[in-house]
Amino acid sequence: MYVPESFNESRPQVLHELIMQNPLGVLVSHGEGGLDANHLPFHLKPAEGAHGVLQAHVSRANPVWRELNNGDEVLVVFRGAEAYISPNWYPSKHETHQQVPTWNYQVVHAHGRVTLHDDERYVRGLVALLTRTHEASQPQPWKMTDAPKDYMSDMLKAIVGVEIEITRLVGKFKLGQNKAARDIHGAAQGLLTVGNAAMSDAMLKKVDVGI
Repeated sequence: MYVPESFNESRPQVLHELIMQNPLGVLVSHGEGGLDANHLPFHLKPAEGAHGVLQAHVSRANPVWRELNNGDEVLVVFRGAEAYISPNWYPSKHETHQQVPTWNYQVVHAHGRVTLHDDERYVRGLVALLTRTHEASQPQPWKMTDAPKDYMSDMLKAIVGVEIEITRLVGKFKLGQNKAARDIHGAAQGLLTVGNAAMSDAMLKKVDVGI
């Protein structure tokens, strides 16, 4: 990924936070069938390994787990806030007309080595962990024990665990850092008018607070 210095984000805690807030990643791999991309919800263990460990599972019917070998290099892409930026939102455009459209975004590329876990004990623990994480905000969180035991056992046998030890994290936060402060504020206000508060907040934090 091309990362100009002004858009580079290398702080591990910031990159980990984006992953945890946007857990649906794109697993990019290269197996016997060539390049492949699978969209999977990941759980991040930030304190494990040098840069963290990612966990997910795939359907047993998905050929990706058969085409990968333990130790193979893979890439997982996580996306945060993103938005089209109109040049009309920049105050300077109305003075000089020297602005063009662009697209702002936050992405993290997690490079790592994969380990496959084809055993029910591992996937049971992983599904329980994912369930607790994503059901926590529900009024009545669903639990694995809510489903019949035999049914749950059959469902777990139908998936394979995927674990990725992260070897390198690359972050690109394109938030208008190459623009004047007033133009960033103008674009952030424009984003609010179209309902994109997430990108507006990210841009304002970068220009006003430097985070």
